[in-house]
Amino acid sequence: MTAAFKDLDLSILPPDYRAAFEVLQATAARVWELEEINKRLEHLVAELNHVVHGKKSEKLSDDDRQLAFEDLEVAVAEVEQKQAQVPGGDKPKRKRAAKRNIGNLPDHLPRIEHVMEPDSLECPHCRKLGGRGVIHKIGEDRSERLDIVPVQLRVIVTVRPRYACRSCTDGVTQVSAPAHLIEGGLPTEGAIAHVLVSKYADHCPLYRQSQILARSRIDIHRATLADWTGKAAFHLKPVVDRLAAHLKVSTKLFMDETTAPVLDPGRGKTKTGYLWALARDDRPWDGGDPPGVVFFYAPGRAGENAERFLAGFDGILQLDGYQGCNCLTRPSRKGGDPIRVAHCWAHARRKLKEVFDRDGSEIAAEGLRRIAELYRIEADIRGTAPGQRLATRKARTAPLVAAFGEWLQKQRRRTSAKSRLGEKLAYIHRHWDGLQTFLHDGRVEIDSNSVENLIRPIALNRKNALFAGHDEGGRTWGRIASLIETAKINNVEPFAYLKATLEAIATGHPKSRIDEFLPWNFNPSS
Repeated sequence: MTAAFKDLDLSILPPDYRAAFEVLQATAARVWELEEINKRLEHLVAELNHVVHGKKSEKLSDDDRQLAFEDLEVAVAEVEQKQAQVPGGDKPKRKRAAKRNIGNLPDHLPRIEHVMEPDSLECPHCRKLGGRGVIHKIGEDRSERLDIVPVQLRVIVTVRPRYACRSCTDGVTQVSAPAHLIEGGLPTEGAIAHVLVSKYADHCPLYRQSQILARSRIDIHRATLADWTGKAAFHLKPVVDRLAAHLKVSTKLFMDETTAPVLDPGRGKTKTGYLWALARDDRPWDGGDPPGVVFFYAPGRAGENAERFLAGFDGILQLDGYQGCNCLTRPSRKGGDPIRVAHCWAHARRKLKEVFDRDGSEIAAEGLRRIAELYRIEADIRGTAPGQRLATRKARTAPLVAAFGEWLQKQRRRTSAKSRLGEKLAYIHRHWDGLQTFLHDGRVEIDSNSVENLIRPIALNRKNALFAGHDEGGRTWGRIASLIETAKINNVEPFAYLKATLEAIATGHPKSRIDEFLPWNFNPSS
């Protein structure tokens, strides 16, 4: 709509024309506003398509992509709401009603009912006719909405009256003070659990938690929160040690490592530490042992760290192709017999995908097609018993793997060992024995994706916290993350679990019953 038309002085028009022009002017204004809204929506849809399908989206991590989705969807919702407010505008039609969850809120949430009764029970229709009828309830309509009350801060006041006898002077009677995890300290065990979950599950560093508390006029310095965290980590160490011992009696485990930047106090900058994840996940073949993960911290990536963490384990270890773990397969291995290794086909695929994305290599494309056939078979047998998985692999997968091996050697002879493709093919060749382990044991997975998924929260915490303040901070990080991630994969709510565990430790739970503290044994109703 042009500025001249918009700002037209209607007083110069005859009265009969003035009313018509007022309507026309208002209609034109609505049309112009709707056109602007539609342009904005078209732009946002194009941005969403770019995030999903554009070439640059391949450079985004899953977390970065989710952040992009969130911001764009917020913008879309804002524009749609604006569209709904324009007089005469079409109401936006949202196809994804799943966002709303109306009438399907969990039963365990408390319900606060607001009953809206009419002002009077006299029948309004009878009253118009001069009668005095009374209306009766014949039904009701119910609707549910989710309400959120911000974190509730409260003070627990413990009062212990003292009593004395007036007939004698033999002493004073008073109930003993309740046991606390931090004697004489400020926090309850629930407050400590909240700090741990906020830092290690929700990736909110302690200084930010201090700022959040300050908004409620609670002045607790980051150093105080750190003191609580350290004391809790000390008390939880036996539980994590028991969790690790429980995992290491398994017949098959996963292992992977991820970086954990740590402040180097002597130099005033960070150094690279590592969190090694040792995990059990038998759910793909319906195993009886519950899933679990333990994160061990080490200041380096040397294979001797893996030897130390795996002392006492003699089963099959599924891991990537990191050569530092080769010491685990040697007769000289410390802490047990040589370990049988299962290598990861996802890593082999990743090597070929890197070459294909960069060079469009037909050889790499052929390798990717062959590996995809293996994964299609795995999808068919996922969740079945080990015996059935093994039988299917011998009948369908083994011939494909053998053909892949022949193809691999043929391509290595044709490709320069110094080329990018030659290096990737050599990587697969070096790990060929481990890549065939899954053909001989139905419990073994085709890849180590299970443990890679478990270390993703570590990466998120690393992004938010930037670094651990010390090697001991790295060990605390691994210890608390072990309990939180094990709780999560066993569908246990981490806060409730940590609160109950810390309360039990404070009241002197016997060490002989420490297995009751393992996350999969937690019973919230007990």
